[in-house]
Amino acid sequence: MMPRPLLSLPVLIVDDQADVLVSLRLLFRSVDIPSVQVTSPQAALDAASRTDFACALLDLNYSADTTSGNEGLELIDRLREDFPELPLVAMTAWGSVDLAVQAMRRGAADFVEKPWNNERILQTVRSQIAHREMRDENRRLRAENLLGREIPDVLRAWESSAMREVVKLASRIAASDANVLILGENGTGKSLLAREIHNMSPRSDGPVIRVDMGSLPESRFVDEMFGDDDKHPRPGRFELAQGGSLILEEIGHIPIAQQVKLLRVLEEGELERSGSSRTHRVDVRVISVTNADLDASVRADRFRRDLLYRLNAMQMRMPSLRDRSDDIVPLARHFILRECRRRGRGSMFLAVSTERAMRAYEWPGNIRELEHAVERAVLLADGDEIDVDGLSMCKPASSPLVLDRLTLPEAEEMIIRSALERSDHNLQRASDALGISRQALYRRLDKHRARYGFEPVE
Repeated sequence: MMPRPLLSLPVLIVDDQADVLVSLRLLFRSVDIPSVQVTSPQAALDAASRTDFACALLDLNYSADTTSGNEGLELIDRLREDFPELPLVAMTAWGSVDLAVQAMRRGAADFVEKPWNNERILQTVRSQIAHREMRDENRRLRAENLLGREIPDVLRAWESSAMREVVKLASRIAASDANVLILGENGTGKSLLAREIHNMSPRSDGPVIRVDMGSLPESRFVDEMFGDDDKHPRPGRFELAQGGSLILEEIGHIPIAQQVKLLRVLEEGELERSGSSRTHRVDVRVISVTNADLDASVRADRFRRDLLYRLNAMQMRMPSLRDRSDDIVPLARHFILRECRRRGRGSMFLAVSTERAMRAYEWPGNIRELEHAVERAVLLADGDEIDVDGLSMCKPASSPLVLDRLTLPEAEEMIIRSALERSDHNLQRASDALGISRQALYRRLDKHRARYGFEPVE
């Protein structure tokens, strides 16, 4: 069952002034954020023990001690101890800077001043909820072994020397803090490798933020990457990745006019949000991913050479699946096992002839194509065996590179299969296309059935 989105959880508001509670309740209701209001520290602790809150917004002064803020600071201590995942935002009277600093030291994530600015208080609460969602998602993924085990399985379901070198290099690179550039064709697993480098690094407890640069409009580049302090203040992707890793997918698609802005952050570790002159320090490791030839883009003046130097302090290349054919069957078995578990069905296996055909096929879509082919085969299979037809590979016999890898009997089998598919399994048309008699085609079908389990089609 998927966890409930945090924005659907209520915000806990703690204040002993009725007008403050009413105003905040109406403000949050206007933006569809539910809230629960209580008037004392003890009521806040009781409410937090009964209800899961997305965030807590709490005053520091109460009726027992209206000026020192001690009650509020003690409440922060108790909430931090009993509910460590709950983000806390302190409310202080205007000018109470020292009290706000004490609240932050005790564990409050942020503070707002009274009287508050509506946009500021909404942005602060949303920002804290976003940070908590990232932490919860990372923990959930680890608990489900998507970061902790499944991704490594996909990356390590290999027998080839090419992947042996990739894994060895990835473990060494992960231990450093240098920026990484991962190159390779589409579908080779570059993004999975980027996440695994983060996962093996000293930053693994920090957030990992992914940005698809290819789908990011140029007009939104600054706001999305560096944040916005104008009409709707919010942090950008760099700030959200603070202390962790920022994965920039399709890095070659960054417009040339925006590249100098990214370069400055990488060089100086500083940024300003859109609409603000305040400088924010950021501590982020950048892992870039692309299938583009960035050296060619540099020569064509589409990519800055100094930016490329900053991005590729460490460089890796994910090999294509055709260059690591020994890994095809282990990967397919991994995907079969995963799909069977996901769909609650018994174990399935690949026919021997299917394994041969898979190793011979080019897999132009690489691991992504293999994964989708296996998912479809498991979904549509009637029995426990997956045959070549179930994988729906795209006419593998049409490529001379594929035929070069086959033995003569394997090549003959592939050619016969292709002829049968083109003739809609009509034996007479297939034999005519092959230039042999119908009886000769029958004999070859019988031979391949005996050798590879290739069933003749009537």
